[in-house]
Amino acid sequence: QVQLVESGGGLVQAGGSLRLSCAASVRTFSRYVAGWFRQAPGNEREFVATISGNGRTTIYVDSVKGRFTISRDNGKSTVYLQMNSLKPEDTAVYYCAADGDTSWLLSRRDQDYDYWGRGTQVTVSS
Repeated sequence: QVQLVESGGGLVQAGGSLRLSCAASVRTFSRYVAGWFRQAPGNEREFVATISGNGRTTIYVDSVKGRFTISRDNGKSTVYLQMNSLKPEDTAVYYCAADGDTSWLLSRRDQDYDYWGRGTQVTVSS
């Protein structure tokens, strides 16, 4: 069982930056694909970004390309989401997720992820 704990959310003005962190409870974190998803009020949860176990491969949703960067430090069992040039439409609860079945096959589908954090709120004011 993997526990994931997000941190780093908060309130920021449009154009600002935040860095989210997600700490995993396992030392073999490199064996897991990791991802970030978000859910705004009244909306379904949507994919944001995902990263392979070795950190070499990433995928982003089009709306965040060029603004967000996913990365990981397996020595710290932590995955990050650097968010720059934030927009009000980025406001959501952000969730970290891990796929226990693969370290390399990336997915945009939330049903492919086995473990989830509780989320951290990101609010971007205009």
